[in-house]
Amino acid sequence: KSWLSISCSCTGQSMESIPSSSVVNKPGETLSLSCRGSGFTFSCCSMHWIRQPAVKWLEWIGVGYSTSSKNTYASSVRGRAEISRDDSNSMVYLRLSNLKPEDSAVYYCAKHTHWLKEAEKLYKNSTEHLFPKTYRWQQNI
Repeated sequence: KSWLSISCSCTGQSMESIPSSSVVNKPGETLSLSCRGSGFTFSCCSMHWIRQPAVKWLEWIGVGYSTSSKNTYASSVRGRAEISRDDSNSMVYLRLSNLKPEDSAVYYCAKHTHWLKEAEKLYKNSTEHLFPKTYRWQQNI
C-alpha cells in the first residue's frame, strides 16, 4: 500500500496552520488544509498555496481570491484542487482530491506580494511547473 505524508506550514504577517501537525493520507483520498491569517487585511489579499516535495523545488499550486471565480490553479492539480476562503474569519482552505503519491509534500499558504505576482507570471509563461528554491522567495512569503 502507498501512503502520502503531508505537512502544512503557513507564512505571512502571521499565518496559523490548522492542523499544525503532519497528516497521512492514502492515494485516492482527499486532503483538506486550512490557514488563518492575522496582522493584515485578509480580504484585500489574494492567497497562494505552494508545496515543496522532499528534495525538490517549490511548486505553486494555485491562488485564491475573495471572488472564487478568479481562482487559478497549476496544471498538475487542476480539476483536483479547490481553494476557498472565509474572509470574515481570515481563513483560506485547500482541498485536493484523488491524491497521488507525487502529492506528498510540505504545503504552504502565503499572502500575495509583488514578487509572488511576478513568480506567478513566470510560472504561467513557463513550461516548467517548479520554481527554483531561493532565499528571495522565502523572504517574501
